Amino acid sequence: MSIWKQLMFQDANSSIMENMIFFHDHALIVVIMILVFIIYMFIFLLFNKIYFKNLLNHQMIEFIWTVVPVIFLLFLALPSLKLLYLTDESKNPELTVKVIGHQWYWSYEFNDFNNLNFDSFMISKLDNIDQFRLLDVDNRLILPVNKQIRLNINSNDVIHSFTVPSLGIKVDAVPGRINQINLNMSRVGL
Repeated sequence: MSIWKQLMFQDANSSIMENMIFFHDHALIVVIMILVFIIYMFIFLLFNKIYFKNLLNHQMIEFIWTVVPVIFLLFLALPSLKLLYLTDESKNPELTVKVIGHQWYWSYEFNDFNNLNFDSFMISKLDNIDQFRLLDVDNRLILPVNKQIRLNINSNDVIHSFTVPSLGIKVDAVPGRINQINLNMSRVGL
């Protein structure tokens, strides 16, 4: 759960979120390298007394300023593609939960357990004095730890967003379309 004045991500509760945090750090390092290079070139050109007035056609410089950005983009694209394929990896689920978004509440259906289903409404501001403001519900979805879980997410009315930041999942619930996501939680959490 996020807390006031928190600067970093929430603690990762799945391997996908750990990989997303690693990719964020990797991308930040690449951006800092580019920034340091640009600042170095700016300072070098600012205090340099050599001028290149006759530099009209130079194949090597054109090759360098084409290849260097491609290399930086590859440093960003390869880990991003790996993470993209990891998030879509589908294994045999031990539990399947159907999540249906409605206006102002969610419905959950466990078809593996004799059609167990329930609705989850947000608790009003007056009732949640000692709970998470505008984030708590009356019936929480409780899922097992270290089990492969499949969530089938759709909506009955409008587009909703099913999000659990500590698991690294955000799926849009679209009317008439079933979106699927697999997750495996590594620790107990709220």
